Formats: sequence, structure tokens, C-alpha cells
Amino acid sequence: MTRTLVIGGTQFIGRAMVERLLARGDDVTIMHRGSGTPFGDRVREIRCDRNDVTAVRSTLDGESFELVFDNVYDWQRGTTADQVRASARAVANPALRRYVFTSSVGAYGEGLDHDEKDALAPADFPNPYAAHKAESERALFALERNEGIPVTTLRPTFVYGPHNGFEREAWFWDRIVAGRPVIVPGDGSRLMQWVHADDVAKAGLAAAARPASAGSAYDLGCYPAIRQDEFVELLGRAAGKNVRIVKVPREQLEAAGGSLMAAPLYFGVFLDPPPITAKGSRLKSELGIELRPLEDGFRETFEWYQTQQRAAPDFSWEDQFVA
Repeated sequence: MTRTLVIGGTQFIGRAMVERLLARGDDVTIMHRGSGTPFGDRVREIRCDRNDVTAVRSTLDGESFELVFDNVYDWQRGTTADQVRASARAVANPALRRYVFTSSVGAYGEGLDHDEKDALAPADFPNPYAAHKAESERALFALERNEGIPVTTLRPTFVYGPHNGFEREAWFWDRIVAGRPVIVPGDGSRLMQWVHADDVAKAGLAAAARPASAGSAYDLGCYPAIRQDEFVELLGRAAGKNVRIVKVPREQLEAAGGSLMAAPLYFGVFLDPPPITAKGSRLKSELGIELRPLEDGFRETFEWYQTQQRAAPDFSWEDQFVA
């Protein structure tokens, strides 16, 4: 029975990882700053804020894990390379076979069709999330070179699936199910890539099991990328609905107060940045993983969406564009 630690294992990607680990019989411990997990007594729970370097060191002192999956990013405070480095050092021991870190395709900073060998964003990149992820990866791979800690990083694109805590797929289905038009910014041609949370989990477990994957990064996302208007149409098909798309110039949306991160959202949460895409060739060639087709994954996610109790959405801001 493999002793496994999941840092942040109660939500979305971490939750999908824990489900797969339990299914194969691992002895799973979850470290998070909350209280309680969806898994009851099937997991052991450690309460600790991973951003608190001193607490992480003292909490994990004397623990011994064979696998560690690190999925946490603090969206309010950020999670820096120093904090990630501290977690990796705290779990370093002779038994550790792999430290798998969930990074992001955003670590590239910008650009299309990236390869895993491409340079990551510099430390002074203006987007803190991209800079934190890039710096964290550099710190982890330096630990592997200098201290022998076996590291693998995952670089998912936009992640979808059941239990998504961001207003993404569900935000669109609120409108599609209600028969509302959906705003698409500009001409709808900005590119997007998506990966199911369970596919991220599957890739993490596969990489951890492959000795040659130590020191490697893996991009995860549908390839080729899809357009924003194609994404909305796919969500409509998953719901069995026709969608009327209303294309509005970004300048008008922004001038009216539309936001990427807070209400009034005009295209879900942070789904309209300049595109960053990656080819993800290592996923199949090295790990043998094929991502599930988007239509299948969105259809499964829509079934989950239908079971959720959601607050009645406010469409009033959108009426000025879709009337």
C-alpha cells in the first residue's frame, strides 16, 4: 500500500486525484487548511496552511510519504516558489519516489503551440499567477538537480469537469438552459484548450509511476485548440440545446464594466485572456494517455451540473447587449 500525500485534495483536481488513489488502494493523507473532506475515514487529514512555511516544516516533520501530489494555489494571496520549495523539502526522504506539482500552461506566459522544452515566463512577468507557476517549476527542478528530489510537473490548460469551483462551464449552462443568448467577445476566434480534471489526475498518477518522468513536465490540453465560439457551441450540444451567440467587441464589454474575474462577468471567470496553447505531445508518447473527447467530457459535466443547487443568475447587465 503506497503512502501518498495530496496537498489540497478536497476540491476539483486534487479531489479527482484522491478518488483515483483510493480506487487503487493507496494510503492517502490530505493536507489542507480546511476541516473535513469528501472522503470520510477513507483518508487521513492534516490541517495546515501550505503558504505557512514554518507550519509546513513542523507539521510534516517525521512524516514519510512515497508519493506527493501538490495541487494548491492560493488565489487570494498567491503561492510563491519559496512556499512550494518548502513543501518539497519538508517531504524529502529516502522513501519519496515522486513529487508531482500541478503547474499551468500559463507558466509559459504567452504564445501559441508551446513544447514542454520551451522557456517559461520570467520572474518579473506582469501576471503574478504565471510568474509564480514558472518560478515554482524552476525551483522544483533545481531541487531535483541539486538535492535529488524527484520532481514532475503538470501544465494543464483550462480544466473542466464536475466540482469545478470556478464559474466556467456552469456559468454558460445557466444561460443556455434558460434559453438566453450567450455573449462571445470580439469575433469569437480566440483559442482555448481544455482538459478534464480526471485526465489531469490520471496523468499525474501515470507520470509518478514512470521512473523516466522524473525531471519532466507535461502539457495537458485538447489539441488542436478550439475557438471561443466553438466552446460555447460544444456546451450547447452537451445540454441538448441550440445556442444563440451574440458577438460583442471587447471594448464595449469593458466600457460597460464587464470583467474577467468578478461580476459582471461577460465570459465566465478568466476565460478571455490572450491565448496560450501547447501541443502536449509528451502526454501520449511518454505516458500513453489520450484525453477524453470534449463532447463526452462536457456531456458528463452537464449531468453533474443538473444535480447542483445554484443561485438564480442575474442577467440584467447582459440585457444591454443581447436584447
